[in-house]
Amino acid sequence: MKASGSEADRFAAFKSTIGRVQVRTPLVETPEHERIRVAAAALLDLADADLEGITEALTTTAGGVSPDVLRVLGLTIGLSHERLRSELNAHLDSHQRRQPKQIVDFLDREFSLSSELGKARSREYTWADVLVARAGARQSAGQAIAGGRSVEDAIEAVVRGLRLPYQARTRFLGRNAAAPCDFAIPEGGSHAEIVCAAKGFDSTGSKLTDAAREIEEMAAVRLPTQFVFVIVDGLGWHRRQSDLRRIFRLLENRSIDGLYSLALLPQFREDLDAAATRRRVPRG
Repeated sequence: MKASGSEADRFAAFKSTIGRVQVRTPLVETPEHERIRVAAAALLDLADADLEGITEALTTTAGGVSPDVLRVLGLTIGLSHERLRSELNAHLDSHQRRQPKQIVDFLDREFSLSSELGKARSREYTWADVLVARAGARQSAGQAIAGGRSVEDAIEAVVRGLRLPYQARTRFLGRNAAAPCDFAIPEGGSHAEIVCAAKGFDSTGSKLTDAAREIEEMAAVRLPTQFVFVIVDGLGWHRRQSDLRRIFRLLENRSIDGLYSLALLPQFREDLDAAATRRRVPRG
């Protein structure tokens, strides 16, 4: 973004381009909701919510694991999709994660799945229950993740549109040290020519300070030949302006090569294209 005037004016101009990144979740039906309803109905139809019955519901006709039923089982015991995946990855090997019985036994042992499902099957839920669930911390955390992912998705679309090879959520090697990045072009490690950070937050908190610190780390280790581009967005930055200023000063002192919001993606695309051409990154 090119703006004239004082640093304060340039910062204010950039800040004015930052908007909301979270997607609202109104009380309307979506295809995902319908899949959850179908999976929940299969569990409600069980004659008995014992381990054998749950395993049968989780098993597809081909003998694999039904992702929709697994999602419902996770929600029943209070695990988000990401937390459920993390638990299974941490405690079951790749072979066990493909076995419905192994999954059910683990969830019952660690989270009392059969008992929780039995309680859920016998309870009647009201609209107020839905609102309470939406107000919970897990919902907020899930939306925060979705906000960050929306910024990553936008950057990835630009990179792909330019036919550039890339590696997502990796580390790159700079001046005798490595730093994290959300995208490295053409790849991470010592081969990184261009690195990008994607930081989208509608909520506030220490995660914005952590994001600013991560970007400072990228700027500190980058080689003179490496380009560093940063894309931030979300209402959280308006409430955490001190952290946003830290990032903006990196642009002002040329420690990073570009700072953008989603509203400035056309400029990001132009600058990324020019940097890739300058570093002779091969196009796919």
